[in-house]
Amino acid sequence: MSWQTYVDEHLMCETEGHHLTAAAIVGHDGTVWAQSAAFPQAEEMTDIMKDFDEPGHLAPTGMFLGTTKYMVIQGEPGAGSGGVTVKKTGQSLIIGIYDEPMTPGQCNLVVERLGDYLIEQGM
Repeated sequence: MSWQTYVDEHLMCETEGHHLTAAAIVGHDGTVWAQSAAFPQAEEMTDIMKDFDEPGHLAPTGMFLGTTKYMVIQGEPGAGSGGVTVKKTGQSLIIGIYDEPMTPGQCNLVVERLGDYLIEQGM
């Protein structure tokens, strides 16, 4: 299966009547393996990777995907009308962006499910 198929069929799929706004699979080195059409230019992948190694690195500045700034929190309710979930696997970052009416929990479920599968496959 191609990486694009994972994005199209597993990340951009319908979940309880809702879809992610955009999604991507990105290597630890920042190389985009596959992405949805609406995924923004992501230039800060090294900062995102660093936040996994040093939790809290992005909290003071936030995280940018394209021109959109996201606060870095741990799924706290009431933080806004949309957000992003990032799951780190052995070789990649799985990124899902959502807007209401999709909920943070639905976004987390979609991203975590694919990330867990890739981890089980040694990826």
